[in-house]
Amino acid sequence: MKNFTAIDFETAQGYRHTICQVGLVRVEKGIIVNEVDLLVQPPDNYFWRNLIEVHGITPQKTLHSPTFDKVWSRIEPFIKRQTVVAHNGFGFDFSVLQKTLKFYGMNAPEYEKHCTYRIYKQNLASLCDEYKIPLNHHDALSDTRACAALFLRHLKNSGL
Repeated sequence: MKNFTAIDFETAQGYRHTICQVGLVRVEKGIIVNEVDLLVQPPDNYFWRNLIEVHGITPQKTLHSPTFDKVWSRIEPFIKRQTVVAHNGFGFDFSVLQKTLKFYGMNAPEYEKHCTYRIYKQNLASLCDEYKIPLNHHDALSDTRACAALFLRHLKNSGL
C-alpha cells in the first residue's frame, strides 16, 4: 500500500472538464520518486475570474500550454491500475478526471481511489497547519505533496 499516486487538479471554470493545472506525486515504498506539475490550457483558454483569484492561474499563463488530451499520455501511467489518492477526491478530483476524459472522448482507466478528506474529515489547510506540512494552497503540486504526506501518515498510523 505504500505505492500510490497523489493527484490534484485546478480548474479554470466551475465545470469539471476545465483543468488548468495538474499535480501528481508518485510514492513508491513510502518515498516520493516522481513529481509532475503541468499547466494545461482549458477549453477555449477561458477562465472564470473568481477561480483565477483562488489559484492565480490566468489565460496568459496557459496560452501556450497543451490541452489535456495532449498531456494525458504523460499522466495516465500514474493513474491506470494504480492506487490514487486525492484530498476531497470523491467530491472533486475523481470527477474532474472522469469528466475531462469524457469531454475529450477518451476512456477513463480503472484505478483504486482513496480520499484524505474522508480519512481525516478536515480541510487540507487545517490538516497542514496541524501536522506542520508545507502548503501553498491551490497550487496543484503543493496540494498533492500535502495529500501524499497525509496519506503516508495515515498508512503509518494504520500499520499498513
